[in-house]
Amino acid sequence: MTPLLRSLNHRVNHVANHVAMALTAVLLVLLGALVGVPPVAAQSADLDVPFVVSPPNVTKAMLDIANVRGDDFVLDLGSGDGRIVILAAKQYGARGLGVEIDPALVADAKRNAERAGVSSTARFAVQDLFATDLSMASVITMYLLPDVNLALRPKLLALKPGTRVVSHDWDMGDWVPDASVVVDTPEKKLGKTKQSRVMRWTVPANVAGLWCASEASLLITQKYQKLTGTFRPRNGARVTTIEFASTMKGTKFVIANASDDLVVTADVVGNTLTAKTASATTGDGLTFTRSTLPCAPPKERVAINGLDK
Repeated sequence: MTPLLRSLNHRVNHVANHVAMALTAVLLVLLGALVGVPPVAAQSADLDVPFVVSPPNVTKAMLDIANVRGDDFVLDLGSGDGRIVILAAKQYGARGLGVEIDPALVADAKRNAERAGVSSTARFAVQDLFATDLSMASVITMYLLPDVNLALRPKLLALKPGTRVVSHDWDMGDWVPDASVVVDTPEKKLGKTKQSRVMRWTVPANVAGLWCASEASLLITQKYQKLTGTFRPRNGARVTTIEFASTMKGTKFVIANASDDLVVTADVVGNTLTAKTASATTGDGLTFTRSTLPCAPPKERVAINGLDK
């Protein structure tokens, strides 16, 4: 079996909405074999994903939901004719790179960037998306397939916290998106409905584990951006235990506890967590350090000759 047929057979098992396209491609290959004409696609590289155009309103929705700005670097995985990277450069002022395994599409994308006047900021390369260094990007866009998304997920989660990931139609399994929007696409040729779903994820910092401060401790369990845990601030001799659930937004999360009038806004950089608190029972600022050992008891304040030490 040719690489193309193996790829199509794999996708049919996973992607119901691409059944018609896959069967058509198989029929074309068989027809070419019958008449003695080698199918062009079978002679090209083993493509992981077929090229399907994203309509203009979907392309714009993908960049809007990522809140693309002029200081962003947009990396489009499977960039096709280059429309996402070109629009990011032309309308949003961002730099970008599109990677695409099909040389003919990369050539088209480069010509399109020249015509749009953004060839210096919208670049394209013939490259396997799985071999691409993702760390250069602040925004990653893709219109791939479910199994490809899941194969990429570990690499995406290892990126710098705050990196935005946007997918057209296909999700990330049990990593739920932070935001999504449905876009009407009357010209859409694939799928049962004339709509597209655009989803955005923000790569969360890894905060799982025990964090210790001089006057408090944090024990956090994490699944993607969802957190649960225990916050134990100390006020004098009293230690309060507060169970919480929160959501990471890049490097930040908030602990809110209405009964104790507590709000903790935490910002994480590596193994240091800085928390600003607003509460009658805690101080204004705490600095936590990630720990593999139990937190030491808070230092007791004792009065000597009328002075606190």
